Amino acid sequence: MIRSQIADAQTVLNDEEVALCQRVFDHISSVRQITTDTEREDLARRVIHSYQHGVKDEGALLRLLI
Repeated sequence: MIRSQIADAQTVLNDEEVALCQRVFDHISSVRQITTDTEREDLARRVIHSYQHGVKDEGALLRLLI
């Protein structure tokens, strides 16, 4: 899900950044029990947006988005 949203992102993320965003996405999806495509796409956008706007710490992203 994260990789599909990156295509729309303005800044290219490297493999490590994508992996971090994917871990955050997977954890939050599991905790919130997100199952619909709409919710998953929204979460992916929020993770990437937050990362690109300076929230680069995995723990901080989790706290912000859970």
